[in-house]
Amino acid sequence: MSRTRDTDLATVATLDYGLSQRALIAIASRTDDLAELITRRLTGLAGSGWRLLGEPAVRAVVRQAVRDVRTAPPPLPEGPREDPALAGLHPVVDDIAASAHAMGELLLEVAPAYLCDTAAGEIPTPRCDAIGESLDCALAARRYVMSGDRRALHGTVL
Repeated sequence: MSRTRDTDLATVATLDYGLSQRALIAIASRTDDLAELITRRLTGLAGSGWRLLGEPAVRAVVRQAVRDVRTAPPPLPEGPREDPALAGLHPVVDDIAASAHAMGELLLEVAPAYLCDTAAGEIPTPRCDAIGESLDCALAARRYVMSGDRRALHGTVL
């Protein structure tokens, strides 16, 4: 191996703190917070009389800092939190979602959850036509009830 390759491997070996890939992905956007936290903790340890900060001590500090950054909520954005005009729309969106949930529950009675969207779409088509609702919106409401995730309504109801 070349000298630079050996140096690269040594650098990689010294940076292995036993962190999972999930942990690294979770903190990828918050590296500044992590670096600041690790710096504060290592400086505190060095100032408290620790003579030797060996690999186990540094590893423990890094792992604890990663855990703390992962569990802490991200900081709120600077400036005004939300446009006041949009804040008034939150109850409206909640009402639309509640209506979609109720419709989805009714749809699940005639098209149970074990049916795929294609099979489930054949059953409520006459009912949707009778109430003036599109089949896409009805199936989205059904998916919303099954998943509990409002993103199922995007592009149809919301």
